[in-house]
Amino acid sequence: MARLTLRPDNSCFFSHTQRANSHTPFTRTTSFQRFHFHLSSSNHTLRLSRIVSSAQQNAKETQRVSMAKAKAKVLTDLQVEEVEKQHETLSWNWPPWKNLPQRYKLIGTTSLAFIICNMDKVNLSIAIIPMSHQFGWNSSTAGLVQSSFFWGYALSQLPGGWLAKIFGGGAVLEVGVLIWSVATALVPFLAGYMPGLLLSRVLVGIGEGVSPSAATDLIARSIPLEERSRAVALVFGGLSVGSVMGLLLAPPLIQNLGWESVFYIFGLLGIAWFLGFQVLEGGETQLNAESLSSQDIMTQSWKTSLRELNGSLKDVPWKAFFQNRAVWAMIYAHFCGSWGHYNCLSWLPTFFSEELNLNLTEAAWVSILPPLASIFVTSLAAQLADNLISRGVETTVVRKICQSIAFLSPAICMTLSSLDLGLPPWEIVGILTSGLALSSFALSGLYCTHQDMSPEYASILLGITNTVGAIPGIVGVALTGYLLDSTHSWSISLFAPSIFFYVTGTIIWLAFASSKPQSFSEQN
Repeated sequence: MARLTLRPDNSCFFSHTQRANSHTPFTRTTSFQRFHFHLSSSNHTLRLSRIVSSAQQNAKETQRVSMAKAKAKVLTDLQVEEVEKQHETLSWNWPPWKNLPQRYKLIGTTSLAFIICNMDKVNLSIAIIPMSHQFGWNSSTAGLVQSSFFWGYALSQLPGGWLAKIFGGGAVLEVGVLIWSVATALVPFLAGYMPGLLLSRVLVGIGEGVSPSAATDLIARSIPLEERSRAVALVFGGLSVGSVMGLLLAPPLIQNLGWESVFYIFGLLGIAWFLGFQVLEGGETQLNAESLSSQDIMTQSWKTSLRELNGSLKDVPWKAFFQNRAVWAMIYAHFCGSWGHYNCLSWLPTFFSEELNLNLTEAAWVSILPPLASIFVTSLAAQLADNLISRGVETTVVRKICQSIAFLSPAICMTLSSLDLGLPPWEIVGILTSGLALSSFALSGLYCTHQDMSPEYASILLGITNTVGAIPGIVGVALTGYLLDSTHSWSISLFAPSIFFYVTGTIIWLAFASSKPQSFSEQN
C-alpha cells in the first residue's frame, strides 16, 4: 500500500520502491510548483487527513478565541457601566444628609450651634475655680467676670431680632457663632488683663444673644406650623445637650490640659461650625416655608443700603407690639421662666453641696441631671404638641397647656423641696430634677408663640421678650446671693421668689396668651 505525502517544496516527485531484494530500483521524478508527492510503502498512513483536521481545529480555535474576546469585551463594558452607576449612586448619596430637605439641614445645624452655645456658656463656671486661684480673684471679682456675659446678652436681643428680620436668621446666626467663638478662644490671652477679659465675655454674650432671635426667624421662615413644635424643641433643646456636654468635658480637659484648653477647644468647635455652615448655605441660597410659600418673605442681602435699613427699622410696628396683651403675656412669661432657670443654673450646685451635704464631685454630677432629663422631656413635649395641633386642637390651647406644665411643675417641686419633710438628699435631688426637666415644656409653649403670632416679626418679638428675660441673669442671681447672706435660708432666697414668678406667670399666661396670627402692620 502506498502513502501520499504533501511536503512544502518547490518540486514534487513520484517514486515507487521495489521489493527489498530487488537490485534494479525504478525512480521517476516530475517537477511541479510548490508540492512534493512521495509514494511510500503500504505500512504508512495517509497524512493528508491529519493536515486537514488540524486546519479545521485551528479555524475552530480561532473562532472560539474571537467569540471569547467579544464576550469579554461585552462583560467589561457592562462592568464599567455598573461601576460608573455605583460611583454615581455613591456620589449622589454622600454625604448621608445630602438628599434631606433643606429645612431639615438648617434645623440640624442650628441645633448644633445651640449645643456649642451652651458649652461656651458653662465652660467659665468650671474654669473660674482654677482661674481665681491663678490670678488671685476673690468671689466678687469672679462674680463680676461671670455676670459680664449677661451684659452683652441683654444688649443684643433687640438688635439681633431686627437684624434677623432684615438679613435673615441664617446670616445673623453664623455671624453670632463666629463672634462668640473667636471671643471664647481669646479668653486665655486676655485673662490677665481684666478690661480685656470682661470685653471678651461681653462679646460672647453678644454673639449668643443674637442667636435665639436668629433661630426663631429661621424656624418661622422655613418650618410649617404642624412641624414647628418639634423644630423649636430640636433647636432650643440643643441648649440642654450643650450644658451636659460642657459639664462633662470641661473637668477632664482642665485636669489634663489646663483651664486654657477649654476655651481653645470650645472656641475652635464654633469656628468649625461657621465654616461648615458656609458649605451648607452654598447648596441652596434661599428657603421658604411650605406653609408660607404664598407669602413674599425672603432673605435680603447684606448689601442692603443704610437707607433701606433705617426705613425697615421705622417700619417695625413697635406701637402695635406694646398695645397687644398677648405680647405682654409673652414678655412676663419669659421673665418668670428666666428667673427660675438662671437662678437654678447658678445656685443649685451650691445648694446641693451645702444644704444636702454633698461633696463637690457629687454636686457637679448632680448638676448634670436636670439638663440631661430635659433632653428627654423636650422631645416628648414636642411630639405631644404637634400631635394635638395635627388633630385639630386649637394652637392657643396647646401652647397654654404646655406653658402651664412648664411653670407649675417646677413650682410644685420647689415647694416640696423647701418644706422640712424629712426627705433624704437624693429624693430632693430627684424632685428638683423632675421639676426642672418638665420646665422644658416651655419650648412647645412660650417659645413657639412668637412664630405662631407673626412669622414676619417673630425674631423681633423674641428679641423683645428675651431682653426682659435676660434681666434675671443680671439682677436675680445677685439678689439671691444677697438674700442668702441676709437670711441664711435657701427657701427664702432661692425657692420662694422662683415659686412666686412661676405661679403668677401661669396666671398671666392663661389669661392673656394667644397664638392667633396678628396683623401688627395693619394695627400700627
